[in-house]
Amino acid sequence: MSALVTSTERLQRLLALVPYVMSRQSVGLAETATAFGVSERELVDDLNLLWCVELRAPDPYCPIDLSYEGGEIVVSQAESMGRPLRLAVDEASALLVALRMLAEVPGLEDRSALSRLIAKLEAAAGEAASVSAQVAVQVDTPHDGAEGYAAQIRAALSARRRVHLRYYVPGRDEATERDVDPMRLLVVEGRPYLEGWCRRAEGVRLFRLDRVLALDVLDVPAAPPAEAQPVDIDQGLFTPSPDDVPVVLELSAAGRWVAEYYPCESVTDLEDGRLRVVLRTPDTGWVRRLALRLGEDGRVISPPPLVAEVREAAGAALANYVVLSQVTHGSTAEPAETASRQGRRVDSGRENVSGPKEDRHGW
Repeated sequence: MSALVTSTERLQRLLALVPYVMSRQSVGLAETATAFGVSERELVDDLNLLWCVELRAPDPYCPIDLSYEGGEIVVSQAESMGRPLRLAVDEASALLVALRMLAEVPGLEDRSALSRLIAKLEAAAGEAASVSAQVAVQVDTPHDGAEGYAAQIRAALSARRRVHLRYYVPGRDEATERDVDPMRLLVVEGRPYLEGWCRRAEGVRLFRLDRVLALDVLDVPAAPPAEAQPVDIDQGLFTPSPDDVPVVLELSAAGRWVAEYYPCESVTDLEDGRLRVVLRTPDTGWVRRLALRLGEDGRVISPPPLVAEVREAAGAALANYVVLSQVTHGSTAEPAETASRQGRRVDSGRENVSGPKEDRHGW
């Protein structure tokens, strides 16, 4: 089995593949696969993907023409990829703003190299550099200890040592203790993360450094197993596992934000602007809280045990509202079971509960 390749790495390979073939007029499939360190099957997949690429020159949206019949690769109609890249003003500005933001991220090891790159781009961009300079860039550091933890993790990576974390899990509102074999330190969406093999979960996990409560570098060698592969963060931070629980939700028009905020396996339009979504999660606790918060704007369809948990939690919540109302108004207490039955509309299995707002990052 080949190692996990991110979309960024594959794009870099595709950008190098076209000029490699064009400079040789025609080159063998096996020879090219060896040169790029991939199998012939992976190379054919890359070539098939190139069929979808269209260039703006020589004519607008001109597709790349290629052939690999008979084991020989021939590429044409891609001459513009052999010329130096010319960035438009908006493209150069976006690149410079992104680089300046990266320079502000805590824990960056070699800022001097990044500063030199920014200076070269500014000199080459000319007018675009002055436009991008009008954008103020500031990266918030949500946790003062994150940079210190990053330094400890870099030291552990260098020495190949295991670390012990005391880590806060917001989805369960608890602090956990775990040993982790560090694999890499990375920044995603402006936040630093430790990626490593978690001995407690027996899998690769990403740990946000602003949720680390304590970190110790252990005098134990780090030894991630062979199956520990880096997470492809280009596809997002959350990657469902086949072992995760599939959850089906029906959402009203007002609850459609759930499909936009959480990664869903499928989204189906229903009548009256409603949606049916399927998502996977290793922990259904946050789904239960989400259902309570949605109230009449969403209901859990499956799995049945989770439906029962939501119904029970909704009844308990409504019973508490009745008790609080009685304390406030001095009314005679009525049984919680009766209050729950009267206070909850049960048509179509929908729990009409509106609980307190909570962080949408449930997992």
